[in-house]
Amino acid sequence: MDFLRPASWEEALAAKAEHPTAVPIAGGTDVMVEINFDHRRPEYLLDLNRIGELSEWEVGRENVRLGASVPYSHIMEHLRAELPGLALASHTVASPQIRNRGGVGGNLGTASPAGDAHPALLAAGAEVEAESVRGTRMIPIDAFYTGVKRNALEPDELIRAVHIKKADGPQQYSKVGTRNAMVIAVCAFGLALHPETRTVRTGIGSAAPTPVRAKEAEEFLNAALEEGGFWDSRTIITPSIAAQFATLAAGACNPIDDVRGTASYRRHAVGIMARRTLGWTWESYRGNGRSTEGAA
Repeated sequence: MDFLRPASWEEALAAKAEHPTAVPIAGGTDVMVEINFDHRRPEYLLDLNRIGELSEWEVGRENVRLGASVPYSHIMEHLRAELPGLALASHTVASPQIRNRGGVGGNLGTASPAGDAHPALLAAGAEVEAESVRGTRMIPIDAFYTGVKRNALEPDELIRAVHIKKADGPQQYSKVGTRNAMVIAVCAFGLALHPETRTVRTGIGSAAPTPVRAKEAEEFLNAALEEGGFWDSRTIITPSIAAQFATLAAGACNPIDDVRGTASYRRHAVGIMARRTLGWTWESYRGNGRSTEGAA
C-alpha cells in the first residue's frame, strides 16, 4: 500500500486524477477500521490532513460552507445555531475522540446507510461540493447516495465541502442504538421545519440500502399543515396527523434483519422517532423557534 501525502488541494486533485483508486483519508475513523480488520486493502491511501482549508467553515448569509474535514466536535461547538440538526447528530457520533477526528466528508465518502450525518443532511437539503482537475460540481444530497456504500462521486473526484442552508426553523435528530455511545445506529431519523417555504424535510438512516427521505410522509404533512392553517396559527398538531405522518415515515423504510435489529423493529422505531421529532420541532416552532433538546 502506497501513501500519498499532498501538501495542497491542487496536489490532492492531481494525485486523485493520476490514481483514481486512491482512497482519501482525513479523520480515518471509517477507513482505518476497514484496513485494520482487513476488510479493505487499497493500493493507495491519499492523506488529506495537510490541507488546512478542508477543516475550515464559512457562515454566509443563507448557507454554511462546511469543509469536508471539519470535526463533529467543532460543529457541536460553533454551528449549533446555524445547523441544529447536524449538531444534534454530531452528539451521537461514537466517542469524544472520534468526534474530534471524524467529519461529514468522511461520512459522505463512505456512504454507509448507517452514517450519523446523513439524516440531518437530507432534512436540511444539503449540497456536496465535489471537485477534480476537470472542475467543480454541486451534487444535491438527494442524488448523492446511489447504492449500499456507493455515492455519485466520479473516480477522480474528491469532496471539498458541504453546503447547508442555515436553519430557518427548528430541526431535530433521533437515533436508536444498542447502547448509548460507540455504537452504529440501528436506525436514525432527522426532521427539519422550513417555515420560509412552509415545508418539512426528513432523513432516515440505517433503515434502507441508502439514506432516504420519507417523501410521502413529507407530502402528507406539508398538505395537512397548509390546509389546516397550522403554520399561521401555530396550534398543536392533531394526534391523527402525527400518527399518519409516523405511519408514512415507517413505510418509507426498506430495512434488513441483522445483528443490530430486525427489519420490523426498525420500521416500528422509525415511526416512533418520526412522531416524537415532529412533536419536538413543532413545539419549538410554536415557541417562536426556540431550540428544544430531544435527541436520543
